[in-house]
Amino acid sequence: MKRTRYSASAIADAAFRLRELGIFVALLACIVLFGARADNFFTVGNWQDIATDVAMVAVVAVGETMVVLTRNIDLSVGSVVGLTAYISSNTLQHHHHVSVLLIALIAMGVGTACGIGNGLLVAYGRIPAIIATLATLAIYRGIDFEITHGQNVIASNLPQSFLNLSSKTPLGIPVLAWIALAVAVVGATVLRWMPWARDFYAIGSNPDAARFTGIPVARRLMVAFALSGLLAGLGGWMFAARFAGVDATSANGFEFAVVTAVVIGGVNVFGGSGSVLGAMLGALLVATIDNGFTLLRLSEFWKIFFEGAAIVVAVTVDALLNQRLQEILRRRRRPELATVGGET
Repeated sequence: MKRTRYSASAIADAAFRLRELGIFVALLACIVLFGARADNFFTVGNWQDIATDVAMVAVVAVGETMVVLTRNIDLSVGSVVGLTAYISSNTLQHHHHVSVLLIALIAMGVGTACGIGNGLLVAYGRIPAIIATLATLAIYRGIDFEITHGQNVIASNLPQSFLNLSSKTPLGIPVLAWIALAVAVVGATVLRWMPWARDFYAIGSNPDAARFTGIPVARRLMVAFALSGLLAGLGGWMFAARFAGVDATSANGFEFAVVTAVVIGGVNVFGGSGSVLGAMLGALLVATIDNGFTLLRLSEFWKIFFEGAAIVVAVTVDALLNQRLQEILRRRRRPELATVGGET
């Protein structure tokens, strides 16, 4: 029995590691293709731009990964990013003396509150996550419109220390990219070693079985959505530092980029499998393709078409992979059950 369980786990792990390897190969192929077609693709400045742009998506994707692992989704992250971006910029606009770090903490606090609101609707209100977060996407965006009163923040009104965050490049890597890397390392470590975070996988694999084994499913869902909100708040602070000028429409549609990165990165939309590494590779792949399309001056249609098609392909691969794994597990269980029956 132990040998069978170990074999099934090894098969599943190998399958999803192969999926991540496939994403890495696709990334390398895109780099070679765009490098051959676009003259300035391999310049240091271009890659620093890619790193800065992908950083915001990557940070929010870590939180989204934790939610998707539980067989849920958070569609409100774009609105949370927009809301916290405006709060960050507007606060600094009127209070230049406030620490940039304190502004980040405020943004994360607002994001966490938004995430808790999502968690309450899903975990205790029993509203499907796609419906609940679609509603809060509109609610949080509406709050953003209300507090902006149609005004926007311009870069000239912000302190230079905040504006410098997107231009500084310690060791040749943008500050925002270093922040994203730190978040990714912490997120991967938490999912690998923290027992409460490992519960996300169990819940996503089989919510009913997770409840029967004593896992506090509702509380774990609250934690997953709160972390998603917290990182969306951090992403909003990074967005404000990157673009400086923000208004009520900032980060509109940002959730699509995040979900695309997570799904392409191999985080199974059916829950229970995936990794932060995969989500990071997905975010980098999407950012590289966007950058390559821009340098080659290809139509915006093809960029949007690719991202939509990539989601369809990724979900289809997940479904086929899950089906194949279930078939393997069923075949492995039959001989064992027959043996047990013969012994009894």
